This record gives sequence, C-alpha cells and structure tokens, in this order.
Amino acid sequence: LSTPTKPPFRKCLLTSGLISASDLDQIMVGLRKQLPPVETEVPDAKIAATLIERKYLTKFQANQLLAGHAKLNLGPYVIQDSLGQGGMGQVFLAKHQMLGRLVAIKVLPRSKTTPDAINSFMREIQNQAKLDHDHLVRAIDAGHDGNVYYLVCEYIPGADLRRFVRERGPLGMIEAANVITQAARALDYAHHSGLLHRDVKPGNILVTPDGLAKVSDLGLAGWLHDSDDPRAGKIVGTADYLSPEQIQTPTQVNAQSDVYSLGCSLYYAVTGKVPFPGGTTREKAKRHCEDSPIHPRVLNPNLSERFVAVLAAMMAKKTADRLKNMGEVIEKLSPWVAQRDSGLPSDSAEWSMESATVDVLDGNQDTEPSDSDIKAGLSNPRQVPPRVIQAPSANAVWTIPEDLNAIPGSQSQSQVSLLPEAIFEERTSNQAWMIPVLLGLVALLAVGLVIMIVMQAMSMK
Repeated sequence: LSTPTKPPFRKCLLTSGLISASDLDQIMVGLRKQLPPVETEVPDAKIAATLIERKYLTKFQANQLLAGHAKLNLGPYVIQDSLGQGGMGQVFLAKHQMLGRLVAIKVLPRSKTTPDAINSFMREIQNQAKLDHDHLVRAIDAGHDGNVYYLVCEYIPGADLRRFVRERGPLGMIEAANVITQAARALDYAHHSGLLHRDVKPGNILVTPDGLAKVSDLGLAGWLHDSDDPRAGKIVGTADYLSPEQIQTPTQVNAQSDVYSLGCSLYYAVTGKVPFPGGTTREKAKRHCEDSPIHPRVLNPNLSERFVAVLAAMMAKKTADRLKNMGEVIEKLSPWVAQRDSGLPSDSAEWSMESATVDVLDGNQDTEPSDSDIKAGLSNPRQVPPRVIQAPSANAVWTIPEDLNAIPGSQSQSQVSLLPEAIFEERTSNQAWMIPVLLGLVALLAVGLVIMIVMQAMSMK
C-alpha cells in the first residue's frame, strides 16, 4: 500500500484561511528576492518563520500546517495554541473569529468519541453551564464541528497551581491560604448547588498573575444523590488527592471528600510535594487509607504549628475528625487571608508570573484508577511501619522520616534541625543518659589535673 502524501504547505496555508492569497503572494515576492542565486524555491520552514514573525501565524499553527493539517478551527473559533491535556480531553487556546476574544476550548479526542464518552462530556458541559461564580472557570459556549465535540470556557492567563509551585517553589502560608480560600469559596458554592467536584487538585486550580484563583475541570463532577450518574459508586479522581472514602466507600462520598482533596492540594502548595510521593496508583491509594503524610514542617520549616493544625484538620482520614465543609475551611484559613488583605508583608515570593499555560499532566497524576487497581493495592500491607510523632497542637499524626534523602526529590538532611519542638524533646530524652557520663569524665579529668600539680610541686622541693 502506498503511503498518503502530505499536502503541500502552501496549499494547507490557504485552505486554513489564516492568510489571503494576495497577502501570501506579496510575502513570497519578497522572500524570492532574498534567495541565493543557486536556489530557486523558498523553503517551507522559511515561509513559516516569516509568517510567524509578521503575526499571521502562531508557532503552534505553523507546526500544524507544516505537518499537513489544514483545519485549525472549531466552528467560529480558530485554534492558537495547545494548553494541555488531561484524562478527559485536550485543551486549546482559541480566538473567536468575529469577537477576537481569547477562550480555552476543551476537545473530546476522536479516539474517545464513543457513546459513553460523549454522554460524559455532555454531562460536564451541562454541569459547568449551571454554575456561575467568580472563582469557577465559566462556560461560554459548546458545540460540535463534525464529529468533534468541544466546550468553550473563559481563558485564564497565568498558570495552574501545580505548575506555579514546580517553577517557583513552595508558597508561604499567606499566599497558599489566599489561593486555597478562593478555591474553597468556589467549591462551597458548587456544594450548595448540589455538585461535588471529585477531582480537586493543584492542576485544576488556575491562578492569574495578580493572584486570582479559579477552579477548573468539572469532567469528573457529579450531582449529589444523582442515580443517573454513570460514575456513581465508582472510584474517580486523581490518585495523589483521593480521599479515603472515595477509595473505600465510593457510594458515600460527600462535600468532605472535596475538603480532603483540597487539603492535599494545600499540602502540595506549601511543601512542593504530594502527601505520598512515589509509588504506583495502587500504593498511593493504600497510603491515603492507612499511612500518615510526612510532617509538613519537615519539608517547609517556615510553617507554623497553627497552620499545620488546619492542614491536619482538612486531611483527617476519618470524616468525623475532618472539617465538615468548605465554610469551615474558609474560616480556619481566614487569619492568613486577613494578613494579606491588610497589606502586611507577604511571607513568600511575590505573585509576579510570566504568562504561562496549563501544564500537561504526566505520569499517573491524571490517571483515573479502576476499582480493581485500587482495591488490589489495599491487600498489600507495608513491611516496615514508619516512626511517627504526634505533632503539637495538631489533631492528626504526621510521619517523621528517618532519612530525608529517601524522600523523592527531598532536600539534604541538614533540614532536620528545623523540625518541630516535639522531635527535639524526644531526642533529648533519648540521650539523657549521656549527661551523668559526661559529668563523671569531667570530674576525673579535674582530679587528674590536681594530682599532677601536687606531684610537680613535691618534685621541685
């Protein structure tokens, strides 16, 4: 069988409608004048580079056209760039042809255009259309172009929280509380509207350059007590942020499940690490149910115990010990938000961001684990239980690792000197037996010194 030939670049360019034939002819005249005598044809790459320089094309559009893809629009929206890809679809930056407005378009990939996938995508569109809040990404439009289904949302310049922390490092308490409080307000509104997010994570919290946070991606969201939800009773979400009840009793998830996931997101924001780094999806799920996260102050010594206590209350494994709703989250974080609003100096880097796009999530960060995968992981207990120490003023137990170098991507072990006071107390009590030994040695040295002085004096006589 013969391999299909790629359409010529200039044919794709004109078919796309991104430039008129007369404008292209004018540009080609100028490029041909620049050709060396030995060359007779302008390379496609040179044409593309010139069109990018003159703002006819974006780099993404040029690469698509060079690859032979002439269709770069969905209905009235012209694709400008790729913003990312998750488990439920691809996200593109686009511009409305008539209005010139930049938007974010989520597209259901053709490979996933099955009746079930289309129904799930339509549920997401309808879920998002019913909500309107300052801290939720708003749906603007929806439709399909041929067999390609898409959802149009407002475009949020900046970066998602996961990318921001990766590029700039962990946030201080004030900035983290500000971002998470805004997300909590959006989720509180959604919960009161009867909707659970079920996939709260840093990658779904978008932050603008001036610090405005918005919750995005309702692809896994579901209405409370909705018997028609195809995911009801199934384990859905992202492994690093799943609540224990999402894993163990998925039919009983409620607003507190989003509280736990938001707590895990806050943990990531202030430490730069997920609660249980490393391991497979199964192992992460098991650890959410049975293990304790590393004490946040091991990873960020600048955190106060009062702040850690709020974090612990959000991440409590038992719902009876966890904050009951997003209203309580907002209340508990309010002291740090008040500090920011009062204009006091921030406790972390300023919010100066270059324009960035939503990160493409990789690995198992965005995988939706199957029920069998999760439950299989719960049957393999850890061989060596970790040493744990009760954190002062916190209502949860944190793990204190014996070797900080064993934490994936951790800093050097010198950071141990900045652990909470309780650890120092334990170490002091374990080493208390050394004090009398040292005193005895000092006494023996003193006696020996006196004897030497006396003997020297007697010899001189």
